[in-house]
Amino acid sequence: MSTSNSPQLLHLVFGGELTSLDGTEFRDPTKIDIVGIFPNFASAQVAWRSRAQSSVDNAMVRYFIVHLHRFLDPATAQARG
Repeated sequence: MSTSNSPQLLHLVFGGELTSLDGTEFRDPTKIDIVGIFPNFASAQVAWRSRAQSSVDNAMVRYFIVHLHRFLDPATAQARG
């Protein structure tokens, strides 16, 4: 149950080493770092930024934010744009 007035919009933060800087294919999918699921974009962005900055020494490592709420409720996602 949400305690705030804003809707819960779940976001997943994950990343790992890519095979190419031009793509999104992971070198070893079994080693993907799942940072977590967050209740809104702002908290997901804080986690993403922290993890991305900690991996700055390896140019092949990338972290991503996935808007899970768009998968859970596609009709709402299209209405929002």
